[in-house]
Amino acid sequence: MSFNDIFKSSFLENVSEFSILDTVLGLAAALVIGLFIFMVYKKTLTGVLYSSGFALTLVGLALVTTLVIMAVTSNVVLSLGMVGALSIVRFRTAIKEPVEIVFLFWSLAAGIVIGAGMIPLAIIGSVMIGIIMLLFGNRRIHNNPYILVLNIQDEKVEGNALTILEKSVEQYIVKAKTVQNAGIELTVELRTKDASTSFVNRIHEIPGVENAVLVSYNGEYMS
Repeated sequence: MSFNDIFKSSFLENVSEFSILDTVLGLAAALVIGLFIFMVYKKTLTGVLYSSGFALTLVGLALVTTLVIMAVTSNVVLSLGMVGALSIVRFRTAIKEPVEIVFLFWSLAAGIVIGAGMIPLAIIGSVMIGIIMLLFGNRRIHNNPYILVLNIQDEKVEGNALTILEKSVEQYIVKAKTVQNAGIELTVELRTKDASTSFVNRIHEIPGVENAVLVSYNGEYMS
């Protein structure tokens, strides 16, 4: 078959190669795997805020990718046009967590493999990835770090506050210290021993401590 013969194919001939059964089976498999990815995402969510829109995107992405790959693999001419159409698409949605990229590529890969007709490979691969994500997704090696911001009057009060910190937390390090005429602002990164934050109350009770603010910190942003 020459290159010109490809473009001589009629629309009806292309449609005659379409299999409803294969399409239904492929989309059903993509739906099942997409729902599996959806459940793994919910189980491994490390934050407090759950994004239902992103979770639904994982299911839809697997279905849409499967449909596109089925169309591309059944028609060479359509595949050339699809490459040109997708090349102008730009996604600018902000990714809140780096692990969300894994789930996006997982959904895309599952859709591509299913669309190519390798459903067993998609099932086996998704099960293995899901097990790994469930085993290591919620595993925490250390306690969550915190940032403590203190506004104090003088150096003596600073020593008293650091003494309480040394006895109450697992470890701490002074990240910043600002000395002004109005007092001292101290920024301390710390890790708690048992997730208890009662030491902040004891520090605030020290005479000369104007206020004490404790915020959660994961190394990338504070919340």
